[in-house]
Amino acid sequence: MPDAPDLTVNELVLAAEFPAATRRDWQRLVARVLHSPDGTAAPERELATLTLDGIEIAPLYTPDDGTGGAGYPGQAPFVRGRTAGGHRLGWDIRGRYSHPDPAVAREQIMTDLDGGVSSLWLEIGAGAIPVEAIPDVLAEVYLDLATVVLDAGEHGAAAAQMLLDTAERRGVDQLQAVLGIDPIGLLARTGLDAGLADAAALAARCAADLPGVRAIVVDALPFHDAGGTDATELGCALAAGAEYLRALTEAGLPMAGAFGQLEFRYAATADQFATIAKLRAARRTWSRVAEQCGVAGQAAGQRQHAVSSWPMTTRRDPWNNILRGTLACFAAGVGGADAITVRPFDAALGLPDALAQRIARNTHAVLAEESHVARVIDPAGGSWYVENLTGALAQRAWVWFQDIERSGGLSAALRSGMVADRIAASRDARRASLAHRREAVTGVSEFPMTGEKLLVRSAGGARPQAPGGLPRIRWAQWHEELRDRADAYTQSTGTPPTVVLIGVGAPRAAASRAAAVTALLAPAGIAAVTADPARPGAVPGAGVPLVAVVCCADDASSDDVNAAVARLRAVGASRVILAAPPDTGPVPAADDIIADDMDVLALQRRTLDALEVPE
Repeated sequence: MPDAPDLTVNELVLAAEFPAATRRDWQRLVARVLHSPDGTAAPERELATLTLDGIEIAPLYTPDDGTGGAGYPGQAPFVRGRTAGGHRLGWDIRGRYSHPDPAVAREQIMTDLDGGVSSLWLEIGAGAIPVEAIPDVLAEVYLDLATVVLDAGEHGAAAAQMLLDTAERRGVDQLQAVLGIDPIGLLARTGLDAGLADAAALAARCAADLPGVRAIVVDALPFHDAGGTDATELGCALAAGAEYLRALTEAGLPMAGAFGQLEFRYAATADQFATIAKLRAARRTWSRVAEQCGVAGQAAGQRQHAVSSWPMTTRRDPWNNILRGTLACFAAGVGGADAITVRPFDAALGLPDALAQRIARNTHAVLAEESHVARVIDPAGGSWYVENLTGALAQRAWVWFQDIERSGGLSAALRSGMVADRIAASRDARRASLAHRREAVTGVSEFPMTGEKLLVRSAGGARPQAPGGLPRIRWAQWHEELRDRADAYTQSTGTPPTVVLIGVGAPRAAASRAAAVTALLAPAGIAAVTADPARPGAVPGAGVPLVAVVCCADDASSDDVNAAVARLRAVGASRVILAAPPDTGPVPAADDIIADDMDVLALQRRTLDALEVPE
């Protein structure tokens, strides 16, 4: 009988039975698959993608791609976390409340506190919680235990004073709060220029007398919500933070005290690696600012509040927002955010209901307590991809920050339109990617739920768009506008806007192309029916314009296609669209052509116009 193995000897080598593989070996294999010439430029470049920030995402990362300098958790440059312990006790679960009825808001707050929420983010102002209702809304909250975060816009000073007075009347010695003063964010959102003097004075008061209170929030959400990239969001946050530091130190605060008065707010998206890298890059770059300001130790660590992205939410098929929020929460937790807010899945429809709030709250619990995401300190640390992306994002954010500083600071850059122009360029690029189907919004631009009945929610819950500020967009909104237009037509006529599909060539291949056309038009609420090629005008009802799509098999000849178009014209087709292989040849009689990488939004809009669907 063989001797038992000595389990005290640690000689297990997982890849011992395999020959060592090099990057060059991998490149040769990739070159074969891609039919690329061996020995030339790296073939994996054909598999790389480029972000809107100009960062190349490679298909393979090795130790050579790491950037180094990540340090240790709780130490500069704080890439691996602001504290040494990470989220071992879980992150701060921050609920958001905006119901204008104080009684309802108070009930929501107490329900969430019982369910695990640890801090409260209150939206104050028109259409949300009134300033004077703050004492009533917080009547049952232990203000020395649950942190209260205010978001009051132009009412910031009044709301802050109301909260401080409430705590004083109730005899709260250790108020835990973030007053949320953010005049630069207000300028970005609304165009209102409130100045920094009041913010500096309030910060000085908090630093002197209220150790548990921070006065200022550097809110980067307006830049993300307008369509800015990750680097744009980070660069604007750095510039806002630097501008606040100057104002606070001019008001008499020591530099370390000024750092302690700031909390940063970022968006977390369903792109988990981008979100993880963004939060890590934010701490790295802010640590660099602290170093230049002579601030060291824990004061240099950036406090972060991550919020699931508004632009990624949808009104259509909103149940998918649950998955998006889960990904965002996971990424924010892994990325090291101190506090995380998950928007309810119905946030884009209005005030959330109890179910949506419960799901948003329990998303944290499932990730932190059941999936144990919080048990590991910096779980993404050491990933060559994440480290590389963190470094690249930090570099681009720093360059943009320097551009803003050269222009006179973020307030000046907002007033001049410099920030708006940069964000408009990235917003247009992202919209083009969606329109050309290079990116997708599941349930809206791809795989829509046909016949969907929209959920109904009370109006409110979303900050109204201010005419003088940056826009607030959602990536699904352009598709949803077309779908709303089609649904209104369907409701008024009893029939959805419909196109006729005519197959040409081999029936099975033509049917396959017809199925692709049907999927192409469905996101705009346009139905498609297949007609007999011999009787192409027999399908639509009386008085409805005939819009037809000729769906060609690969073997369809130009003569057959032209003949089909001629038959459609003969029966009164107002518009003929051609869906055919690229080598079919020109068809002068066709009004539109479905091609690879075309602007599908524009095609859908033209089709609705041809079907006389009102806007």
